[in-house]
Amino acid sequence: MQKTMKTENVLAFVTELDLKKTFECGQCFRWSADESGVYHGVVCGKALAIREENGLILCDAEDTDIPFWRDYFDLGVDYVEMSGPFIEPPYLEMCANFGRGIRILRQDPWEALISFIISQCNNIPRIKKIISTLCACFGEELPCGLFTFPSAYKLAALDETALAPLRCGYRAEYILCAARAVVSGELNFDKLSQFSSEDAFAEVRRLRGIGDKVANCFMLYGLHRMDRFPIDVWMKRALERYFPKNFDPKILGLYAGLAQQYIFYYARTNERSDNLECS
Repeated sequence: MQKTMKTENVLAFVTELDLKKTFECGQCFRWSADESGVYHGVVCGKALAIREENGLILCDAEDTDIPFWRDYFDLGVDYVEMSGPFIEPPYLEMCANFGRGIRILRQDPWEALISFIISQCNNIPRIKKIISTLCACFGEELPCGLFTFPSAYKLAALDETALAPLRCGYRAEYILCAARAVVSGELNFDKLSQFSSEDAFAEVRRLRGIGDKVANCFMLYGLHRMDRFPIDVWMKRALERYFPKNFDPKILGLYAGLAQQYIFYYARTNERSDNLECS
C-alpha cells in the first residue's frame, strides 16, 4: 500500500544527494521505494519518508529533526572536493562521475555491524530479506508500520533457535556473539570511535565471524571511517580488470572509502547480477 507523506521540509538539493544512488549502492539495506518513488526507512527509531521533486530532496521530518537527518546523510561535507583526486586510473574517474550524488551515510554502529555480519557470502536481495525479518520479529513496530532495529540487549537474550525464522544459517551464531559482546562491554562503540583507524579495525576483527571485509564495512558505514576500503567480489573484479597490478587503496588517502563506493556502484550497476555474493 502506498504511504502518504506528511507536511514536507526541504532537506537538500538533488545535486547534493541522489536518493537512488545512495540507498542502492550497497551500503544500507532498510530503505525501500514505494510505487510513487518515495523512499521509506527507519534510523535510530526515527521513521522518514523522502523523495525528489523539482531539483529538491523533500522529506516528512519535523523541523527539529532536520539536523539529525542532515547529519545522517552527511550533508555538511563537500563531496565534490573530497572526490577531486579520483582521476587515476581513468576507470576511477569514470566511476566517480557516474556515482556523483552518493553520500556515505552516518549509520547507527550497532545496526551496521549486524547488517554486514549478515552480508557475508550473501547477495543484496537476501540480505535485505533477512534484515527485514529480523526487525519484524524482534524490533518495535512504529505507527507508520515500519519496525525499529532490535537492540543488542534484545538479541543477546536469544539463542540460535529463536533466529531460525531469519534463515540466516551460520550467521546466527555471529549475530548473537556480537550482541553479547556489546551488552558485556567487550565491544564499546564510543571507545571505538576514539581509536585510530587501525586499532579500531583490529578490535572489531577480534569478534567471532568477522573477517576483513565485514570489519572494513563496519568501519566505513558504522563508524564513518572514510579511509577504509572494503573489498568484496565486485571490488576484486574491478581492481583486477581496471587498476594497476598491486594497486594499494591507501594511496587514495582519507577518502578511499568514497572511492570504493563509487567503484562498487558503477560495477554493480553496469555488470549487474543480483545473485553475485557480496563477499
